[in-house]
Amino acid sequence: MATNKKDLQNMADLLKQGATLTELSCPACASPLFKLKSGELWCAKCQKRVIVVREGETPEEAGKSIMLSGLESTVLTKIREIQTKINDEKDPAQLEKLSATLASLLENLEKIKRMKQ
Repeated sequence: MATNKKDLQNMADLLKQGATLTELSCPACASPLFKLKSGELWCAKCQKRVIVVREGETPEEAGKSIMLSGLESTVLTKIREIQTKINDEKDPAQLEKLSATLASLLENLEKIKRMKQ
């Protein structure tokens, strides 16, 4: 496995950002894989996400967890944004709209969590 200076810098940057080095290697280049804080596996050399498909599992099943985690993260970000808007809002009509949006986001978050189980 030839590793150039740029690849090593990418690996160091991942570690600085809180990623952890795993025992797994990239199927394309054999470089070590890193587990990001989001739970995704990442190849610093290929600059691509890697999905591990276990025996008896379909690629779709393997990707489901990553997709749901991404959705969950997005919904949580939107909930935080709505919370900030609600804190600053004075208009009752706008507060009602924001509250309805918040309720919908919370419902979707609960659905995502049930799907992840």
